[in-house]
Amino acid sequence: MNPSRLTLLSCALTLPALLGSAAIAQRVMPAAVAPDAKVAALRDAALNDDVAWDIVEGITTEIGPRPDGSDAEVRARTWAVAKLKSLGFRNVRIEPYDLHNVWERGAETAEVVAPYPQKLRLTALGNSDATPAAGLTAPVLYFETINDLMLAPAGSLTGKIAFVSNAMQPTQDGSGYGTNGLARFLGPNLAAKKGAVALVIRSIGTDHGRGPHTGTTNFEAGVAPIPAAALSVADAENLERMLKRGKPVTLHLTLTPRFIGTRPSGNVVAEVPGTDPSAGIITIGGHLDSWDLGTGAIDDGAGFAITTAAAKRLMEAGKHRRTIRVVWFGDEETGGFGGIAYAKAHAGERHALAAESDSGADNVWRFNTHFPDAAKPVADRLAVALAPIGVVRGHETVHGGTDVEPTLALGASGIDLNQSALRYFDWHHTPEDTLDRIDPVQLRQNVAAWTAMLAVVADAPEPLLDVNPQK
Repeated sequence: MNPSRLTLLSCALTLPALLGSAAIAQRVMPAAVAPDAKVAALRDAALNDDVAWDIVEGITTEIGPRPDGSDAEVRARTWAVAKLKSLGFRNVRIEPYDLHNVWERGAETAEVVAPYPQKLRLTALGNSDATPAAGLTAPVLYFETINDLMLAPAGSLTGKIAFVSNAMQPTQDGSGYGTNGLARFLGPNLAAKKGAVALVIRSIGTDHGRGPHTGTTNFEAGVAPIPAAALSVADAENLERMLKRGKPVTLHLTLTPRFIGTRPSGNVVAEVPGTDPSAGIITIGGHLDSWDLGTGAIDDGAGFAITTAAAKRLMEAGKHRRTIRVVWFGDEETGGFGGIAYAKAHAGERHALAAESDSGADNVWRFNTHFPDAAKPVADRLAVALAPIGVVRGHETVHGGTDVEPTLALGASGIDLNQSALRYFDWHHTPEDTLDRIDPVQLRQNVAAWTAMLAVVADAPEPLLDVNPQK
């Protein structure tokens, strides 16, 4: 915009408009806060961090995929205890709980029988039922969106394989996952209620490759589960093209997952002890479990690596008012059971704040907070501390994430450090969730953001407790 145009527009502003702009500015701009030199020094030093990379490289190389209830998850907990102790954390332990109804993947194949015979790539959704051992063959009924499936009359899917092909688009905030994910979250249950013998969906992802995206689904009590799977995006697009040619399409589907009962599980916990027990505990972390298709690098090896590296930096900087508790949660992928178990085990403690990292390893670009009114100045100090590394202040609702939502419900304050999701859903829950998807420079920026956040809140004099506890 040229200067003369800007001047004319400025002169045209009315007094109400100016007042409105001032009000908006007051909400967006933080109060005048001088930068804290100690916080800045910790943040900037973290831009050279190598601890987070060491952790995520180690877990993906030495353990690999860590499915819920698996022997690999057991090995991962043992590995985690050794790693956290070697890093100097205190009170390192496994807090056990039982994981019920453990689901295990089996064989999974799909093939178009007619009119254009060819194999398709797909993967079963967690909690999917099995087909007969020899598979099942049925005509495909196409639904462009989950809403179209919702509108299908009762019984109209009897004897058919339902196919939902809604397409997710990349966004920085990852908002497309919530809306498009309904095809996975609700689709199998809906299809079963309407008589389908199976359901396949276009993977909930933003790529166009042949690596399918898995994830959990659930069935209501009283609804008989059906086989449910996600086609790779490329194969879903191909199947959609076949259907749009107007000829009936028949699919042969084989899925042989099974439930293997109850398995022992647990959260791995470590601490940086604080000096003031009355100030409450800061709980941070990510989830140790992963899906079995990749090696769990971005989901969520990076998350617990980032938060652990930041906590280590605070530990090395000296004593702090609040205890920082690092939790590598178990069993997030199949229902958040680690987070539930943690909140139950620690319900009697004073939790000042809870936050998790679980959206990959690309740059943190925004932060949101949920504090009691008395702690509003903490958010202003966070804005000043995070701005130099490209993190803007948001005014969105704090969601916390699956692992810490139960702790937030106890009355803890919450902070979301939002990572860019523009690439994340290309690889989320796929065979491509591997170490090479992590950019070391962006990983370090995450550590710097978490270090700055912890440096501000660990010694904040304001109270951070009892923010609308949901009891």
